[in-house]
Formats: sequence, C-alpha cells, structure tokens
Amino acid sequence: MAIGTLFISFGVAMYTQAGLLTGGTAGLAFLLHYATGARFGWVFFVINLPFYYLAFRRMGLRFMTRTFVAVALVSLLSAVHPLFVPLQGVAPFYAAAMGGFIMGTGFVILFRHGASLGGINIVALYLQDRYGLRAGHLMLGIDLAILALAYFVVGAAALLPSVAGAVALNLVVALNHRKDRYVAM
Repeated sequence: MAIGTLFISFGVAMYTQAGLLTGGTAGLAFLLHYATGARFGWVFFVINLPFYYLAFRRMGLRFMTRTFVAVALVSLLSAVHPLFVPLQGVAPFYAAAMGGFIMGTGFVILFRHGASLGGINIVALYLQDRYGLRAGHLMLGIDLAILALAYFVVGAAALLPSVAGAVALNLVVALNHRKDRYVAM
C-alpha cells in the first residue's frame, strides 16, 4: 500500500503543478481545489467520507479500512512530494502521460492488495467483481464525464492534457487489473 499511495500521490503532485485534473473523486477534489483554492489533500479526504459506508457494506471492513488509510496517505503525500522534487514548469502533456501511467500503476497495486482511493474506485471494483464489467473502462467513462464538467472551471488548455492523462491512467488499470493477472497473496 505504501508503494501504491506513493505512486498515486506523486502523479497527483505532477498534475497539480501542471494545472491538470483527473476524474473520480480526485477529479472532483481538483475541481474544488482550482475553484476555491482549498488544499487538494483536505478536499480529497472529505469528499471520500461518504463512500466508506459503501466500501464497508459491499467490500467488507478490511477493504474499507485499507481504503481509508490509502486516501489519508495520498492526501498527505500529495503535499509532501513537491518539498523533495521540484515540479515547477513540468510540461502539461508530459505530466498527463507520466502522471497517468504512474497513478494507474499505483491504482493496480492498491486494487490488487484490497484497497482503493474511495468513491468511483469502490463502485467500479464492486461492479467488476459482481458483474464482470472492467473497472478501467468504467472509471474511464466516469472520468471523461467529470473532465467534461471541468471545462467550465479550467478551460481547454488544461482539459486536453487532462483527458490524455485519464486515458493513460485507465488504460493501465484496464490492461492490468483482471482476475486472471498478477494476483497478490
């Protein structure tokens, strides 16, 4: 879980410095961060609070607890990375692609070890387990809808690389998070 949250929080730090956003509850947190100036980590943590009940009911106490810890770690670490790695001036499309690949890898790590980052992840994982729908495809559809709403907050200059990042992130999840691959013990 430490590696997964480090990867995701580093991708979030890249997105923040490049003025990008993603989908899911993180995307909603980015929208509120950009619209209000509130710190991403705090907004992300608060947005996920209602989803813990769903995680508990549908995925169990262990999954909910791990998800809570993962959300808390990403909330904290996304503010810590810039203290160690200067990311000012990172090119938006580079941040989108690399950040998306890094975050997607972090998601796969978390998913494979019984955790998520709350919100849409919980719903997508539940639907994949219950009905066989691919979590990466579901997450991409929801992410693109959230990014379409983001147009009114961030404009086209940030939206194009953000869409590329959502595709990169969810491609990693769709290709790698399957029951027949890489099962953790």
